[in-house]
Amino acid sequence: MSTQRDNSPRGLAPLVGDCPKVLILGSFPGVESLRQVAYYAQPRNAFWRIMSSLVGFDVKLPYDERCQSLTAAGYALWDVIASCSRNGSLDSRIDRESIVPNKLPDLLADNATIDKIIFNGRMAQSMFQRHVQPQLTPLQLSKLTCRYVPSTSPANAGVPEEKKLSAWRAVIFD
Repeated sequence: MSTQRDNSPRGLAPLVGDCPKVLILGSFPGVESLRQVAYYAQPRNAFWRIMSSLVGFDVKLPYDERCQSLTAAGYALWDVIASCSRNGSLDSRIDRESIVPNKLPDLLADNATIDKIIFNGRMAQSMFQRHVQPQLTPLQLSKLTCRYVPSTSPANAGVPEEKKLSAWRAVIFD
């Protein structure tokens, strides 16, 4: 792992409520999310539409109220990567040598109620396996169920939103 470069953007703070059960991990926020300091701010990203269907809140609520609905339902949000060098928003453009992971072991230690991690896309899953999983204790790993779901990103246009919703439903309610 290399050190952070001066021009590397920093990701968002974790979104965690009082008693989270499920941690949803993305890879690193897109340009629009960083600009707005808001998770999944790109309007074509299906995340908030999918979660509104699964959790039962109005997708048109202001961002803070959507976040409150999500955390009240036991969900937390964060990204595997704390900072990295990337041109644009695509995960494929992340300079792998520039990756600095978030302190996920600390988040999990501070929130022992989390028993499931859902990876929003393959990049989140692979970066977790590479940068975070080796830092977790055997006890932490034994308490976690980790599942992949298709990315909600508009870059994952090959998977229709209905199929994404179905996959997310199956993982969240298993």
